[in-house]
Amino acid sequence: MSNEFLPENYEAPKGGGGNYLKFQQGDNRFRILSRPILGWLDWDNNKPIRTRHSQPKPAPINPLKPVKHFWAMVVWSEDTKSIMVLEITQAGIQQAIQVLAKDPDWGSPFEYDLCVNKSGQDKETKYSVNPKPKKPLSAECDAALLSTYVNIEVLFDGGDPFAKGGQS
Repeated sequence: MSNEFLPENYEAPKGGGGNYLKFQQGDNRFRILSRPILGWLDWDNNKPIRTRHSQPKPAPINPLKPVKHFWAMVVWSEDTKSIMVLEITQAGIQQAIQVLAKDPDWGSPFEYDLCVNKSGQDKETKYSVNPKPKKPLSAECDAALLSTYVNIEVLFDGGDPFAKGGQS
């Protein structure tokens, strides 16, 4: 029996669990699997309120917290080896992905992984976006995609994208 409390190569899991990818400190590698839905994000008592981008930008519920533009999409998280929903409100990340998607050498981010590096905290948080070499989806990702139900459109109604009826 070993005197070690934890295995020698133990690392705490990234992502904190759940079906939503939240950027952690350091590298966060993922593959985008769906076109993003676009909209406006506001909060009412810790409950997200999403409005489609085709609608006018709503006035904020709390005037001290501005409404944010968001992208939400289905992704494969390399860290958790699972299908997740990623919601991006950071304009710099959105812009970096848009630049890559329009670049003829990179093109659609369905063909390569992205690595978002998060550093700093609160108002000092910085993000960088790095594309990884193009490669096909892994067999593990393919299998998970085929066996996982996801409907991100229900986010506009406050629903759970992983519930077949869309209810939370």
